[in-house]
Amino acid sequence: MSPEVLTILMFVTLMVAIAMGHPLAVTLAAVATLYGLVDNGFNIPALLDLFANNAWGIFLNYTLVAVPLFIFMAQILDRSKVSEGLFDALYIVLGGLRGGLGMAVIVVSTVFAATTGIVGASVVAMGLMAGPSLLRRGYDRGLSAGIICSSGTLGILIPPSIMLVVYGGLTGMKETSVGNLFAAAILPGLLLSALYLAYVAIRCGINPKLGPPIPLAERTHTFAQKFTMTMKSFVPPFSLILTVMGTILAGVATPTEAAALGCLGALVLAMFNRAFTWDVISKASISTARTTAMIMALFIGGKLFSVVFLSMGGGDVVADTLLGMEVSPYVVLAIMMLVVFFLGMFIDWAAILLVVVPIFTPIAMDLDFNPLWFAMLVCINLQTSFLTPPFGYSLFYFKGVAPPEYSMSDIYRGIVPFVLIQLVGLAVMVFFPAIITWLPSVFFGGN
Repeated sequence: MSPEVLTILMFVTLMVAIAMGHPLAVTLAAVATLYGLVDNGFNIPALLDLFANNAWGIFLNYTLVAVPLFIFMAQILDRSKVSEGLFDALYIVLGGLRGGLGMAVIVVSTVFAATTGIVGASVVAMGLMAGPSLLRRGYDRGLSAGIICSSGTLGILIPPSIMLVVYGGLTGMKETSVGNLFAAAILPGLLLSALYLAYVAIRCGINPKLGPPIPLAERTHTFAQKFTMTMKSFVPPFSLILTVMGTILAGVATPTEAAALGCLGALVLAMFNRAFTWDVISKASISTARTTAMIMALFIGGKLFSVVFLSMGGGDVVADTLLGMEVSPYVVLAIMMLVVFFLGMFIDWAAILLVVVPIFTPIAMDLDFNPLWFAMLVCINLQTSFLTPPFGYSLFYFKGVAPPEYSMSDIYRGIVPFVLIQLVGLAVMVFFPAIITWLPSVFFGGN
């Protein structure tokens, strides 16, 4: 059977199996096994040898040690309620503005993203804290849902991000090391946050009924009180951000070492918040083990899928097809981004990375694209996967903790503008690559 036919059949089989509801990690490994046997003439020992070598290589990857450490840090911060004080302070500081409470949610989510790196933690925390408050203040339900879900997805992009750690471990390239990826993601993450803030401010400024300000009678705090409240709640998480990111960007610690420092910092913050209890530690540890096991299972399944796909010539088929088109390299880039966006509607981000990165990265290199710039475009694109139906995880995270007044139609209606904003942000990064490449060049001397 020709590589072209095998390539098409392999992807069709994968999509059908996912649509049938089979577990993703098992599906990836099963499809890899089936087509690996077809390709090598049902030589089972050879296929097992290929799988064993590649699976063992994953567990020898030192960079991936940072994954459970960052997850544990996020779990401790989530359970110690570090973000609640900041939300309460910004509720008072920004509440007098049209859409101010929604903007407070975005700011808190941005800070929380820089301390957790996990979307589920951000969306659930803000859904519990802000969901009822936005309703009580008369905010439009769709806008409220869109604000919470979209700002929560910043956790997968703003470092320390689990997705960036996985990407760096996948490529093994100096240009896309975890440190470079962390530096490259800072400005894109802040840009998306700024675009969300601008959208909420403009839309509520035009129509105050969508996000009414707090009544004047409730604005009793002085400037000094507001400043003190904000500083008390902002300094602890900001100190943790400096601990983690500062040591990486300064070249003092590797991402794995910085993740360990982050865990220590999270435990210290839990002590200050009087949340350093056995219950918090045990639940955080159990949740960390479960999440890490899920990610590693996906990592192994995706690795097996990609290695079989490449060994049977699928990568060459895709590369020859895209590179053989007599079009601008940016048209090829747009096609690759559309593929990532489409897959994000159905497949988990980790599986997408494991499938497309080994295929698309060589194509990007052949087109003379900066590998760090291309990597960030893929990661920014994957942020939309948490919002796009039918399998947008953020939508279901929020629905699971939101008051019953929020219907799924409200949530779907609310996220549409924010998905478009993310795509606008992606386009801005395409046309202004320095947004991605400038900070890495400052800290690490890259191009």
